Amino acid sequence: MGGREGLRVAALQLSSQKDKNENIEKALGLIKSAKTQGARLVVLPELFNCCSTLEDVVKKAESVPGPTINLLARKARQNKIYILCGSIMERARKGRAFNTSVLLGPKGQILGIYRKIHLFDIDIPKGIRFKESESILPGSELTTARVDGYMVGLSICYDLRFPELFRALRLRGAEIILLPSAFTTFTGKDHWEVLLRARAIENQVYIVAPNQLGTHPNRITTLGRSMIVDPWGTVLTQAPDKETLVVADLDLNLLREVRRRLPITEANINYCGLERREAR
Repeated sequence: MGGREGLRVAALQLSSQKDKNENIEKALGLIKSAKTQGARLVVLPELFNCCSTLEDVVKKAESVPGPTINLLARKARQNKIYILCGSIMERARKGRAFNTSVLLGPKGQILGIYRKIHLFDIDIPKGIRFKESESILPGSELTTARVDGYMVGLSICYDLRFPELFRALRLRGAEIILLPSAFTTFTGKDHWEVLLRARAIENQVYIVAPNQLGTHPNRITTLGRSMIVDPWGTVLTQAPDKETLVVADLDLNLLREVRRRLPITEANINYCGLERREAR
């Protein structure tokens, strides 16, 4: 299913660990399965090629393009599909990296690069302490790109808690927003589905959210439950608790109908007298 009226999308759920080769092999197997099921766009989770301690992932950071992106580009070209790499650590400077998502086209070309803007810095008593900003640099630019005529916006994991980013992507024309994640079980059991559905409803977009699953070398346990949500907030599909993929057909006609019935176009947004900030 492809073309302007419909798009078949696959969200891949992995339990990535520290070994890049093993993680990539698992991802390639699921990409092959997604292609067999007719997916035109395949979306991997955050840190799909190495989900480990901050020290380890930064040490193993790559250039973009580099080994991992070049490999996925070949797979995209061979299968004539779009692939979102989820995210990988992109080498920035000594001891620092970006958490970077790369969208690849069916000719293996890079269509968009997004560097995670909102870093996962939390300290919950008796819960989780994790400070991405100790080793990760924040991005500063929004990214949108065309996938078979659809306008697709890019985001990563913790961005989900910042609705302004999603509204800015909508104002740039986004119809689908991709959210590769390593969302934790500690917060995700209460917030994951609620926030995904809220972002889809308030912006009238499809949300494709592949998530990591299980416990990783950083001792954080991720929730899984990868989802694809439609513009009405309906969960089209949700992954079970294993490494797998979920597939859904995105229908542009439904998106058009939702937007027609409940218009929230830029012209209808009331900024309440606040100075409007242009999306960048």
